[in-house]
This record gives sequence, C-alpha cells and structure tokens, in this order.
Amino acid sequence: MTATVDVPTGNTYDKYASSNPIERRLMAGFMGSLDDLLPATPPATVLEVGLGEGEVSARVRRRYPEARMVGIDLPDPELASAWDDKELAGAFADICALPFADGMFDLVLVIEVLEHVPDPVAALAEVRRVARGHLVASVPREPVWRAANLARGKYLKDLGNTPGHVNHWSKKAFAELIGTQFAPTAVRSPFPWTMVGARARP
Repeated sequence: MTATVDVPTGNTYDKYASSNPIERRLMAGFMGSLDDLLPATPPATVLEVGLGEGEVSARVRRRYPEARMVGIDLPDPELASAWDDKELAGAFADICALPFADGMFDLVLVIEVLEHVPDPVAALAEVRRVARGHLVASVPREPVWRAANLARGKYLKDLGNTPGHVNHWSKKAFAELIGTQFAPTAVRSPFPWTMVGARARP
C-alpha cells in the first residue's frame, strides 16, 4: 500500500463474497479470529489501513456502532464507490505517510496489507505513530499460503505467489515484526493466515 510502486488495490480475488463452501468456511474462521482479537472495551476512534471494499470496517462498525471510523487505501474510484455503498468514511492515502495526528486512534486495523508493502518496517512504524491503543494485523501465512494456491492450481508460474505479494512471513516471523513496534497480546492462525493482536507501547 504505497504509491511508489504498482500495488493492487482491493482484493485480487473476492474472498468475502465467495459462494464456495470451503472458502466460506475459511472466511468464517478468519472473521472469527478477527472478532476474538478486537478489544473488549469499545474504542472511540478506529482506523482501517487498507480499507479495500470495506468488508472488515463494516463488520467492526457493527461491533462498535458509536466509534468514529475512517479508512484509507490507495487511489481507486471503484473502491470509493464501494465505500459510498456501505456508508464508510474513506480517503486515499499511503500507509507510509498517514494524514493523521500522532496517537489519534484507539484501534488500528491492518488486514491483508503488509504483504503488499515494499517497506513493511517503515509502514508499521507509521501505523505505530497514529495508534494509542490496539492493533489487529493479518497477513497470509507462509509457506502455507503459496502451497494452498499451488494445490488449487493457482499462480503456478509464480510458485503459488499471489500477484502483488512482495513480503512473506511465517507465523513466528510476523509476530516478531509486529513486536518491533507494538506489544503483541495474542496470535491466531485461521487457515491460511496469521493474525496478531497487539497494544501500542507507552
């Protein structure tokens, strides 16, 4: 999610709307882990970095209807149309240059974003700058993700790598990355992802 390279916006494949029963079960596990990692105390302010089509923010808004929510993503008119349809507040911005004040958000969501970012360390540092409370972040779990793609005959010439994925982490490695800027509180493994809940360090 940085404007300096050609990075896909939205989903390469719309996993949220799939009618495939296996994919629907995988997404139920993903969303269940997300629900588990969201803070028990309702946040007043929420930022989703990588708003995409708005599925995650719409779900979080149902959980915290009183929260002030905003999302950002790279410029894409189709995404903006999806935000309008869901009545979500979205803006175009770069994860490495967030247009928000320090410590502005009680909860920051970075869902399926960091695998696309050329400099994930700088991106996570910028996320830490605007966070004052909780973080929930997820990425594809490797090498499980690529193996699953190969098993279903996808992206064979790229050895199962999804287009736009420039970073690859195991469960342990991703938790360690988050730990460079936040204090991890829980790690979940909804197949085939890694999801980390964390708190901003004082």
